[in-house]
Amino acid sequence: MPEKKIVTAESSRRTASMFSYGNILSVAIPVLIPFWFGASMFIYAMNRHHPNPRVGYYTQWAAYRFYGLIGLIIPVGTFFPADIRYYLATWAVLAAVIIPWEIRDLRRIAREQWQDTEYQT
Repeated sequence: MPEKKIVTAESSRRTASMFSYGNILSVAIPVLIPFWFGASMFIYAMNRHHPNPRVGYYTQWAAYRFYGLIGLIIPVGTFFPADIRYYLATWAVLAAVIIPWEIRDLRRIAREQWQDTEYQT
């Protein structure tokens, strides 16, 4: 007989914001971007099919932003000359796009009415 379990509203809210916090931290400290790129795949796989569908929604949109911008930087950065200014400008654009967007999502997550979710194992 399947056992019913409950994911608390607080746990769902915290889990929904996990990817956004990782994005902000990795962009604020650029050395972390390659590490977050790897860790984010694990976070995405863990949270995309969460019992609460809103967790998956916020995780998916945070992933779209991060992977889209990082994916754009790789082919563009290939043609940069050996000048640090190009990389700094790229990082500034990346931070200017991701950080405000993630803060907006974190505010939306905090304001949303989260409810306990019941699921079967």
